[in-house]
Amino acid sequence: MSTVNTRRSLSAGPLAVVASTDEVLRHPLAGPHLLTEEERARAARFHRESARRDFVAAHVLVRLCAGRLLGVDPARLAFAQHCPACRAAGHGRPLLTDRPDVYLSLAHTDGVVAAAAGHVPVGIDVERRVRGRGAEVMRRVLTAAEFDLVAAHSDPDHAFLRQWVRKEALIKIGRTDLDSLGLLDLSALPLDADRIPLRFEDLYVLDLTDCRRDDLVAAVSVKPCGAPGFRPARPSPPLVALLDVGHTPGIIRTSF
Repeated sequence: MSTVNTRRSLSAGPLAVVASTDEVLRHPLAGPHLLTEEERARAARFHRESARRDFVAAHVLVRLCAGRLLGVDPARLAFAQHCPACRAAGHGRPLLTDRPDVYLSLAHTDGVVAAAAGHVPVGIDVERRVRGRGAEVMRRVLTAAEFDLVAAHSDPDHAFLRQWVRKEALIKIGRTDLDSLGLLDLSALPLDADRIPLRFEDLYVLDLTDCRRDDLVAAVSVKPCGAPGFRPARPSPPLVALLDVGHTPGIIRTSF
């Protein structure tokens, strides 16, 4: 599964990957040896085996992304988590304790996982499609302008989930929180711009629709800064969506 191998230049931009849980757990570098004792204990507390596998796969995948970003063996990474809200360790935002210059993000849903790693802040989220979201739920999460756009869309469930994963990714990058989702207005972003780099304030947003597994993904990244006072005349887009068909066609890779 060459999509998440560790051969990647240190100068490369952030990397985001979405794959099935099974695809990640079959990776030759994957295994429980990658997890910390605390992560293994958390995994053991899941009542459903499928949920435990999703948790493990997401935590493995984020290490594979970081290892590829840095060009090192994922087993050598000093992985940890820290919750900005309660300031406790063991859950929350993933990080490398010895590499403050590296930013990580991970997500998992039923049978699908996603992860991102970069030298600039990154956030990623993935969700399986769910039919029949109620208007009350939508109004709690969406602004009035967003609600009108979603309601008018040919597939309101898809449109709502698109905004939801975008907002979840923005939470993970530290731009908002769960209590403020209804105040964060993304109505200026088109709802059907799959694999097209979008701008939201100072951030870059990329949407992916994974038709094989019927899920939606959003990846968010901060554009790397140039030299002080230097503004490129025509900056190249930092987000490029690629589908790796060489060895593992099921894995969608996003190079920022």
